[in-house]
Amino acid sequence: MLTRTQDDEEIIERVAALDIGKAELMCCVRVPGEGHRGKRLQEVQAYSTMTRSLLSMSDHLACLGVTRVVMEATSDYWKPVFYLLEAAGFQAWLVNAKDVRHLPGRPKTDKLDAVWLCKVAERQMLRPSFVPPSPIRRLRDLTRYRADLVAARTAEKQRAEKLLEDACIKLSAVVADIFGVSGRDMLAALVAGERDPKVLAQLARRSMRAKITVLEEAFTGHFTDHHAVLLGAMLGRVDAISADIAALDAQIAVQAAPFAELVAKLDEIPGISLVSAYVILAEIGTDMTRFPTAGHLASWARLAPGIKESAGKKKGKGSTGHGNAYLAAALGNAAAGAAKTDTFLGERYRRIARRRGSKRAIVAIGRSILVIVWHLLSDPDARFHDLGSDFYATRIDPERRKLTHIHQLEALGYKVTIEPAA
Repeated sequence: MLTRTQDDEEIIERVAALDIGKAELMCCVRVPGEGHRGKRLQEVQAYSTMTRSLLSMSDHLACLGVTRVVMEATSDYWKPVFYLLEAAGFQAWLVNAKDVRHLPGRPKTDKLDAVWLCKVAERQMLRPSFVPPSPIRRLRDLTRYRADLVAARTAEKQRAEKLLEDACIKLSAVVADIFGVSGRDMLAALVAGERDPKVLAQLARRSMRAKITVLEEAFTGHFTDHHAVLLGAMLGRVDAISADIAALDAQIAVQAAPFAELVAKLDEIPGISLVSAYVILAEIGTDMTRFPTAGHLASWARLAPGIKESAGKKKGKGSTGHGNAYLAAALGNAAAGAAKTDTFLGERYRRIARRRGSKRAIVAIGRSILVIVWHLLSDPDARFHDLGSDFYATRIDPERRKLTHIHQLEALGYKVTIEPAA
């Protein structure tokens, strides 16, 4: 049965859309037509992305009474435009390019793209991307640069390990971290010209001294002056990056000082370190009103399984997709740390890993941590309380647990007889 419906299309009266490039942007403005009900006036104009030109565009938009300016996330070219318009008081929206579907069969130019984006924006068919406020953006710049430096240092350490393999020095086969205290002394001695395996092995400290004999075998190779030059450069690079990271840590602590209470709350969650807490705050901000529920935040972070069904069959195997790489790395590290603890999160990881594997368990625990973070940031009075590693065991029905144990023993070939204790 057909029923009558009434759809009231809400159109943003005065809206602008920007198609941004590196040196130039195309601005399309749509405003109500004077004396013509339902008619729209449109203006398309190109502007340079230099600051003076952007200020001129901002003044022109203000004169036209534009309230909302929409732009696509094109590389990093959107940032100066967004920040300038935001400071000028406009409602600046950054939208995902995937959400702006250009109709097939139409020519694609910067002008047509700007017009299409403006038409879609005025009918409110877009949703804005999350752009944190200025203090969070500054913290984000620092934490992301720190992550990049850590990755660069890790790459340099891997080059050093490959160089040792090239020289038939098997130190990494004996020592878990060749850049630990003992390993670093041994590498420095190699660079300084020491080649005697026995002398190098004697540089081992504490528990590593039990491996003296194996270390002597590991240092028996073909390490030459050529390798020493390269290894010295690599060690110097590692030290320089480590110094930069230390300086950056101090700056991050200063920038995060206003959020010290929130950082302390996040630090109570198992697996989350101080560095992880800084990264999480930098990536999701402190205002959880942007995410109505914890599920919205998990979906935005791509930690919720996607739904893809066709002809009654589910496809994609519950893939979460690709989200914020920096946030995912921080939550993944936190989940791996929590998995080793005797806590609720640790036990949850072990239960899921037994059934679904470690990778899926890490994603599940990462999502659980993010849900906890949402609740802590949403409620100023909320504090983390661990449910304990026995949470599941104390809440599973005793009869069910009994049957589970019986089936497990029978699967091993035993005949089980149950008698109640006196």
